[in-house]
Amino acid sequence: MKPEEIIIAPVVTEKSNDELQQGKYTFRVNKKATKVEIAKAVEKLFEVRVLKVNTMTVNGKQKRVGYHTGKTSDWKKAIVTIDTNPSEASYLAKGGKETKATKKYKDSIDEFMGA
Repeated sequence: MKPEEIIIAPVVTEKSNDELQQGKYTFRVNKKATKVEIAKAVEKLFEVRVLKVNTMTVNGKQKRVGYHTGKTSDWKKAIVTIDTNPSEASYLAKGGKETKATKKYKDSIDEFMGA
């Protein structure tokens, strides 16, 4: 699956807004997506380093229109914890020489609130 197919939309609630200071972002994701796929999609789309992914399936609610009753569809929610203080990673290259990774990571997701 493509990253655009995995991440459907951000979930903006009062609780999710309170968790933004801790680096936790809530997304509505594809029901078939795994935690590893969700982490890779968030890293690719938003250029952040993902530390942890928690997922849950939200059951649909019973709705009623007049005499007819029905149920809204079930959906999957993912709470993604990102690294709010990304540091430069260094590793040992060939020959024992220490090199630093060139990839730059952001410390927040600017597009989350529509900014």
